[in-house]
Amino acid sequence: MAEGMSNAEVCRIVGVSRGTGVRWRYGRSVAGPNGTTRTYAPIVPTVEISTRFLSEDERIAIADHWAAGLGIRAIAAEVGRSPSTISREIRRNRDPITGTYHPHRAQQRARDRRARSTPGKLATDQALRHYVQSRLWLRWSPEQITRTLPAVFPDQPGMRSCHETIYRALYSPDHLLVRAAPERPLRSGRIRRKRRRRGDERATHFIQPGQAISKRPAEADDRAVPGHWEGDLITGKHNKSAIGTLIERTTRYAVLLHLPTGHTAADVSAALIRAFSTLPVALRRTLTWDQGGEMGRHHEFTTATNVPVYFCQPGSPWQRGSNENLNGLLREYFPKGSNLAAHTAEHLAAVAAEINNRPRKCLGWSTPARRLATVITPTQ
Repeated sequence: MAEGMSNAEVCRIVGVSRGTGVRWRYGRSVAGPNGTTRTYAPIVPTVEISTRFLSEDERIAIADHWAAGLGIRAIAAEVGRSPSTISREIRRNRDPITGTYHPHRAQQRARDRRARSTPGKLATDQALRHYVQSRLWLRWSPEQITRTLPAVFPDQPGMRSCHETIYRALYSPDHLLVRAAPERPLRSGRIRRKRRRRGDERATHFIQPGQAISKRPAEADDRAVPGHWEGDLITGKHNKSAIGTLIERTTRYAVLLHLPTGHTAADVSAALIRAFSTLPVALRRTLTWDQGGEMGRHHEFTTATNVPVYFCQPGSPWQRGSNENLNGLLREYFPKGSNLAAHTAEHLAAVAAEINNRPRKCLGWSTPARRLATVITPTQ
């Protein structure tokens, strides 16, 4: 009819009566048994959301096979769907009075069920929304927020949410949560979803690799024994300034190295010696680094602290994944292209303290500071 055909002509092509065509187009109230009235809504074109959902053609095929007397499993094999999908489709959408299955009505019912007009939980629950907003101001991730809700509100089962609910609210510009949240509520700074993609691999310039990571003690791999560290640098504009980053593999405790005068091999070695000299002996076991030239004096660091240094393979940052994750978190505080030498040692310590007091999923939603306190005894 959109092409200019008449109702009668279209009905002859489709194979239905003219009355059915009128009802499909305009809708119609029909008197049912026992004085009941059933209204048929007009059939409008639908846009399929995903191939995970049954299409109208599949529902027509289901109706044909069901009318021919085929069983659920036989229909599933013909349509290419799971038997449970066919069974659920017929049970949900067949006529409640006659028990017959009408594909076009089933398509309309399925489309009506997909439209959710009720507001979400974060829009209606003010207490939950205020708690989420307060944690977003502290730079918590949505998953960190949702994982701490049972501990903070143990006697309030309504104060629960999943992290996807928070993400969907933050990606909706007109949501109530966004109005009182920070301008960039997510640490990534994103305001819409972005497909994950692999970053570029870093090139290595370390000429003398020293001890390879394959020679590192096995106890460092399973993270059962504390004292094994990973380290790296984050650099500023034109690589003229840098901050050293350290993270303990078992507790995920972070330490930042102040490098105000530069990040040469001598600067980095001296900063590492100062940092490790303040640690208990039990927390000084190994250090894993990439093959950057800033570790050219690793032997001086080992001599001063008795901590061996192990180097990753070229182009393999995943071998010190905890440190790579830490560097990503730090970019929120120290953006790329900025002058990192302008930050004081006190500011670096404050940033490290803030990160160390965040709950971490890998720690069972405990914090690195709390986990570190449990592994350090007074005698150490």
